[in-house]
Amino acid sequence: MSGSSITDPDVLFGDADGPGLSGLFVRPVRQLAFWAAVVLPFLHLPLLATGLQSQQTVIAFVALVAVNVVALVLGQGHR
Repeated sequence: MSGSSITDPDVLFGDADGPGLSGLFVRPVRQLAFWAAVVLPFLHLPLLATGLQSQQTVIAFVALVAVNVVALVLGQGHR
């Protein structure tokens, strides 16, 4: 019996390094998401430095955290 599970990204999306439409789409998305997850925390710093006093700043901060979490999840398979 195979050791891979249904939650394994390679099972869900196919082999991202292999040929085919899946490999052409998934690999760049994973790379972009990985690097976005690396860079996005630096955008949190100015918001935190100026303070979360206005409602717009709080909404921007929460949205930025949400985008960062999505990027972390999508980019975790990048090698």
